[in-house]
Amino acid sequence: MEPKKYLRPVLLLLAAIALSGAFWYSGGLLQLGAGLGLFLFGMQCLEEGLRDMAGSSLETWLERSTATRTKSLLFGVCGTMLLQSSTLVSLLTIAFISTGLIGLASGIAILFGANLGATSGIWLLALAGQNLSLSPLALPLLVFGVLLGFNGPKSKAAGRIMLGIAFIFLGIDQIKDGFSSFGHALDMSGREVEGVLGALLFVTIGTLVTVVLQSSHATLMLTLAALAGGQLELGQSLAIAIGSNVGSSVTTAFVGSLGGNRSGQRLALAHVLFNVLTAVLAFILLQPLTWLVRWLLTDNPLLQLALFHTLFNAMGVLLFWPWQGRLAQWLTRWLPEVEEPQVLITDMAPAQPETERIHARYLNERALHSVDAAASAVLRELQHLRRLSIEVICHALYLPVDQLAQPRPDEALLRAHPERYSLDAETLYQRHIKGVYSDLLSFMGRFDMALDEKHQRFWMTCQVVALQLVDAVKDAKHLQKNLGFWLQSDHSAARDAYVELRRHLLVALREVRALGTLDVASLPEGAWAARLALFDQQAAQFDTEFRERLFGAVRRHELDGLQTSSLMNDLGYVSRIIQSLRNVLQLGVGEALFIDLQSPPAEQEAAIVLP
Repeated sequence: MEPKKYLRPVLLLLAAIALSGAFWYSGGLLQLGAGLGLFLFGMQCLEEGLRDMAGSSLETWLERSTATRTKSLLFGVCGTMLLQSSTLVSLLTIAFISTGLIGLASGIAILFGANLGATSGIWLLALAGQNLSLSPLALPLLVFGVLLGFNGPKSKAAGRIMLGIAFIFLGIDQIKDGFSSFGHALDMSGREVEGVLGALLFVTIGTLVTVVLQSSHATLMLTLAALAGGQLELGQSLAIAIGSNVGSSVTTAFVGSLGGNRSGQRLALAHVLFNVLTAVLAFILLQPLTWLVRWLLTDNPLLQLALFHTLFNAMGVLLFWPWQGRLAQWLTRWLPEVEEPQVLITDMAPAQPETERIHARYLNERALHSVDAAASAVLRELQHLRRLSIEVICHALYLPVDQLAQPRPDEALLRAHPERYSLDAETLYQRHIKGVYSDLLSFMGRFDMALDEKHQRFWMTCQVVALQLVDAVKDAKHLQKNLGFWLQSDHSAARDAYVELRRHLLVALREVRALGTLDVASLPEGAWAARLALFDQQAAQFDTEFRERLFGAVRRHELDGLQTSSLMNDLGYVSRIIQSLRNVLQLGVGEALFIDLQSPPAEQEAAIVLP
């Protein structure tokens, strides 16, 4: 393990040394590298500025724009034209679909639109031509972008957009200058390999460059500059354009496969199928398409490349468009949903303290780029944490989790001695709760987008819900110590009292679980609140009556002071567990209407109640 820890830093250091030597040796290569860096940094600034400018309105626009497949297509086109990154739009779409904001069919249509929108950037660059310098336009944008950054959040976002455009313009000029001075070393115009093998070689080059740069726009920008400078033939450039489409789907496939969510994996596979099959079709028709673009635009190879890129992407959309519904069905059949287990904690043998911790299931880094994608991911993870917490509390009572679903408590089981393999609540907390809770806090801490009042209230509620669940588990850890001791002992008044506490908490957990599974929206007005009030009343009544029974047993000399103090403390733990879970219920219902407003029709859950 230790060598792997240092492998990446060493490789990065070696790459930096190699690049530094190459830049020292060639000023042209330095210009080319600097231009590429400015171009990619400008795209990053543009992405961040547009995201901050849109804020939470991005999801509102998304919901309105994905009502039909045609609208989803236009959303993909417009989004890619604004962000100038089909890869980014694809990854955001995976985040949206993974968190349930859109359906699979809408996501597929957005991907089609993203491929079409990716052609807009190359048209602008081709129309600008090799002789037009964009630096004079970039300089005032830099000045205004910096000045706007000193004002409020919206102004700062607008400034970020201006800076992004300025850096893109500067990067384009640097790339052109770099090719002019260094182009002889990259000249492939005289090294063309004939036939299918040569075309495959340049398709592979386009794929690899796009994978490395993580941007098909950057690949096409380099290709345009090389084509304009005479370092590439038109046929080679067209093959590289095909490869750039394949390369843009590699990142999507990688991110989609990493996330455990089946919806994201399906969309990633759809993107790969679309791009690869479109590329295969374009490769088969490479000669006819080359003849067509040369016939339509006889004397401008830059525009010919832009036209070719548009034609084969449009051809792919036309080919796949009638099959969207079927494709979504096939993907669902090929990648079925992973069935949620009835019980999450199945390791019945006592775990060791150093056992690897369970981590969050639904928190995706890409979800941080969208307010509602992040909110939906947090909700799902809270539901996961809720299930884990209740199961840990059941194990703290030395009871199997299936007792929660039984019609009535098993009295024989409640009075029985704990099994030898009963799990320690502290170990369960360390393994199953702490990792998920820390992942939640880290995810919410990294989220830095501007929020409106509703979203601010929602995030605060989620933090309180997570804390209440963890507090309930911690109280159960304390309860288990005395409970285990007295349940293992012979019959006594103290043991009977702990059995009573055990029964009361089990009944409360069952009611909490039942209240959490109710569809609040379908109940008569006030019915859920009345049931919660009855639950509160019963819990308070038990506390009062249990205390009275304890002091009655003390007067009868059935309990001594030490036993009574332990029981009073453990009654407090039971009361706090019930109160924490009850608070989670109320907080979940309080936010349910807000969540429903944000949920899409595609995968909308009934009123979300925690736990």
